[in-house]
Amino acid sequence: MPFMQRTYDYEEFEYAPSPEELSGQSTRYPVVVVGAGPVGLTAANDLVYHGIPVVVIDEDNKVSLGSRAICFAKRTLEVFDRLGCVEPMEEKGVTWNVGRVFYRDKEAYQFNLLPEEGHGHPAFINLQQYYLEEYLIEPLRDNPLAELRWLNRLVDLETHDDFVRLTVATPRGMYQMEAEWLIAADGTRSTVRKLMGLDYKGKQFEGKFLITDVVMKNEDFPTERWFWFDPPFNPGYSALLHKQADNVWRIDMQLGRDVDVEEEKDPNRVLPRIRAMLGEDADFDLEWISIYRFHSRRMERFVHGRVFFVGDAAHIVSPFGARGANSGIQDVDNLIWKLKLVMEGKASPQLLETYNEERIYAANENLFHTETSTEFISPNTPGQKALRNAVLELSREYEFARPLINSGRLSTATIMPDSPLNTPDEDEWNCRLIPGAPAEDAPVVRGDERSYFLKQVGGVFNGVLFVDSPQAIPTDTLADLQALAQKDVPIETKIVALEPTEATEYEGLPVFYDADGYMKQRYDATPGAYYLLRPDQHVCARWRSFDRAKVEAAQKKAGYLL
Repeated sequence: MPFMQRTYDYEEFEYAPSPEELSGQSTRYPVVVVGAGPVGLTAANDLVYHGIPVVVIDEDNKVSLGSRAICFAKRTLEVFDRLGCVEPMEEKGVTWNVGRVFYRDKEAYQFNLLPEEGHGHPAFINLQQYYLEEYLIEPLRDNPLAELRWLNRLVDLETHDDFVRLTVATPRGMYQMEAEWLIAADGTRSTVRKLMGLDYKGKQFEGKFLITDVVMKNEDFPTERWFWFDPPFNPGYSALLHKQADNVWRIDMQLGRDVDVEEEKDPNRVLPRIRAMLGEDADFDLEWISIYRFHSRRMERFVHGRVFFVGDAAHIVSPFGARGANSGIQDVDNLIWKLKLVMEGKASPQLLETYNEERIYAANENLFHTETSTEFISPNTPGQKALRNAVLELSREYEFARPLINSGRLSTATIMPDSPLNTPDEDEWNCRLIPGAPAEDAPVVRGDERSYFLKQVGGVFNGVLFVDSPQAIPTDTLADLQALAQKDVPIETKIVALEPTEATEYEGLPVFYDADGYMKQRYDATPGAYYLLRPDQHVCARWRSFDRAKVEAAQKKAGYLL
């Protein structure tokens, strides 16, 4: 059987009749999310974080079957940290930074995705999707702003200028509800997309991969990402090995293009493949078996009136590089703060169009990387395969060839240098934090408490003022910083001292000390420098000296503020 879970006990969430079913009357809600996978649940948590009521509908009543998405990147962990749900994920998940690439029976190349110190989160954790969903559901269960409706299947919708009407089927019957805004997080086979008659353009690759989760009883592999090209146990093809929680190991094994999918999922065929890889003495149990084929697709637009498409509903990539769930979660991170400002009447609705612009840019970047990875891993022609193998042979001895190996360019946050929300630099800087880049993390100290910088910012516009000493800040600058914090759309400034200080607050502004010097290094910080960060922790402007008028103009541009 393809599914034989041994390590996780599935809870079936209770179906409860909705108010609309009981009353027969339709109700209008601020936001409805369709789909309770990782992306939809992240959207719900972000909406609640911003104080926005949300209803989530999903046609199932349990978390996902099988491990599915398992690799969650540093930027995604920073998003979950802002939402207050990262701790159980990192506690349960398997941390890794190192990857190794093998060609046939020898190592060709290894890499470290986070070789530098001073970050609050690892490059990646591996965590089965069912755990991730569980940890995202838990904070929503008793939150008065959130309602989770299980066994609620969307069957029809009508879009209007100021709302969307949904028709939903349940075990009890049918009902209608309305949403001021609708977020479609219902995956690759999105019902919302189909009901709206929208295209999902792209291509399908011919290669097929077998996925198996195995529970190891005598594992001796390190906690690393191992990728093989043309290994002895799968000649002519590739394979991938990852450790997950509960001593479960994910094995991806490339198959021929013309294999019979159902036949290959038979455990009697899977077991010999796994034993050839792990050795005849390996002691393991099969837990999950699936076969996937690569797709590379995206919608032409992600914003359609009052409907937003996020995650796999908007775009799908091949799994190499772990860019699927990570990019979907970053879609949500980009969208929700913008939606809040528009819902509150503080920003022009045109701000929502920048979700479309910025995340299509990100989707195109992800599609490019995953398509090139797929072509390297699964060459389409004999010439491509010969070139690929030549690169692998050369990499054993020559360093220049190693960066050409592409076993999946792993997920990183998209930098958006041409975003309309950016204010261009006026000054010279010597760091990678250009406007449009996500802010860098680093250790900071406040009094006796050591923490990380990104835990201090996010959710609102934040300013970062670098000083030698808080006491050296001019009086008029302090007054301006305090005034910015009192605006209708506030800018909350954090003071980062580059020299030792015992101060934890100065004139009502929080003070942090850059104890290890990483803030100075990563922000190219000089006394008086000021960064303006968006609510999603991306840099939108920076200056070598603070100027209130420039800061306010940059904030207005970044938020399309009214």
